[in-house]
Amino acid sequence: QVQLVESGGGSVQPGGSLRLSCAASGYFISNYCMGWFRQAPGKEREGVASISTGGTTFYSGSVKGRFIISRDKGKNTLYLRMNSLNPEDTAMYYCAAANSTYVDCTSRIPDPTDLAYWGQGTQVTVSS
Repeated sequence: QVQLVESGGGSVQPGGSLRLSCAASGYFISNYCMGWFRQAPGKEREGVASISTGGTTFYSGSVKGRFIISRDKGKNTLYLRMNSLNPEDTAMYYCAAANSTYVDCTSRIPDPTDLAYWGQGTQVTVSS
């Protein structure tokens, strides 16, 4: 049984930083594409960052240069380092993973419908 468990969310002031973690069980994080998505109230879920099996990373335009996706194979954990946070980053953040090598993670952030496994989410709130 695959489980993805996010942690690390919280409340932070504008300009602050957070690091989200996604611990995987029943699944090897380096075998398939994985990504971080977020959803703010009243908005559609959007891709934030992704990482391919080979380590290629992609970022949405709104977070590029501020967020860093990474993984620790030994800990079987995916991370999202978020810097220079602003109120527009406020959302529920989800970790997601593919179960097929056919999911393209080398040229774009995959569509959410392409990803088979999802965590329960962790809330990030940026406000002064």
